[in-house]
Amino acid sequence: MTTGQGHKRPTGHTSTADHDRTTGRSRRGFLRAGGGIAAAGALAPVLSGCSGGSDGLRIVGVTDQQLPVEELLKLYRGSRPGESFTTSFAPTEQMQTVVRTQLAGGNAPDVHAVYPGSGSAMSMVELARAGLLTDLSTQPWTANIPAAFGTAYRYEGRTYLYSAGSCLIGAIYNKKVFARAGVEPPSTWKELLAVCTRLRARGVVPIALGAQTPWVTQLISYALVPNAVYAHNAGFDDDMAAGRTSFRDSGWADALGRYQELQRKGFFNDNPNGTTFEQQTAMVATGKAAMAVQVSAVLGVFREATESPEDLAMFPFPGGDDPARLWIPAGIVVGLGVSVRARRDPRAADFIAFLGKQENIDRWASAVFAIPFRRDASTAVDPVLEPFLPIVDGGRAVPFMDQRWPNAEVQPAHFAAVQDLLSGETDVRGALGQMDDAYRRAS
Repeated sequence: MTTGQGHKRPTGHTSTADHDRTTGRSRRGFLRAGGGIAAAGALAPVLSGCSGGSDGLRIVGVTDQQLPVEELLKLYRGSRPGESFTTSFAPTEQMQTVVRTQLAGGNAPDVHAVYPGSGSAMSMVELARAGLLTDLSTQPWTANIPAAFGTAYRYEGRTYLYSAGSCLIGAIYNKKVFARAGVEPPSTWKELLAVCTRLRARGVVPIALGAQTPWVTQLISYALVPNAVYAHNAGFDDDMAAGRTSFRDSGWADALGRYQELQRKGFFNDNPNGTTFEQQTAMVATGKAAMAVQVSAVLGVFREATESPEDLAMFPFPGGDDPARLWIPAGIVVGLGVSVRARRDPRAADFIAFLGKQENIDRWASAVFAIPFRRDASTAVDPVLEPFLPIVDGGRAVPFMDQRWPNAEVQPAHFAAVQDLLSGETDVRGALGQMDDAYRRAS
């Protein structure tokens, strides 16, 4: 999931999704997606280096990687005073345009942002398939990647992505609004509907939805699909790839039906398709709305918008009726890869190995409100994420859906389908038909 902040989970994420429809399977095919030199030139000021020199290790990331990368690079440089580094950060679409152009020109950064799994032109699978990433499999941290998330990190058995862990989709809620309405975070779908009814009766928007920002459209789907699909068929992605099922003929129909039910009952703000992510954030922060279904990575943005950060917390969004069997989405966050052109430069691999130490996995995950892919006794998870831990540890968390999609077309088709559903231009079957058509297109 890609989101406006640069997140890649369900690719979201993290920003408007990458709408590039060219994601060739060969190196030549991928490089055709690189765009023009003019585009790179126009964006050069955005990606100008902010530290180090021109002959140093060059690192390019998305905006929400800046805090962890700079914090960890400062630690890394402490024992390497003679080495220089250049770091650059930009929103998702800008970073992707520039890096794809640089990949085409043979002057890619040594280390750059890579999205987990497949589903976008800058995903690990697409880049590895095109021969543009260095194999990291010999690094010790790779042995601790959980099997359930292997497809996010590995292509044909080899590890090409470093990512500190997974962010979660749940409900960010205003505790004061809940308290004034006399409600608690729900743990079942039935309880959720009751809570929303109570909130609406108090004159509060139960769920703020900023569907004008395309990546926001996917989040409620992703929150509901684990219970509707994967709780019953853990091999759904394999069945999709083999052509044994479809979005239209699966639990996706139940998930989108419930999405539509929330709208039909009046639990969203007026005109979700005319509401932005920023407006959604402000509604929850100011108490005009009680909650928003969002990725944990943007919790910091929500907290910055409120007078007291402690007013906001998160709970797992209940898509099912048995709290003991609740399934949730947990997507590997956007990480880093080593360009194939830098595979003989020991500095690039050495920096990734440094990031793979447990204390540094913990530092990165903490900075982006994620759960480290590996935890030990020293790991401290942000208290806001504690309600999610029993579900994750119980094996009832699944990667964001797009991380197993075969091309970069399904995600924007999903965005459009949800917007059409919200505007009444299609029904559930029609929306899922749009996604099935996109899924079957060759990448």
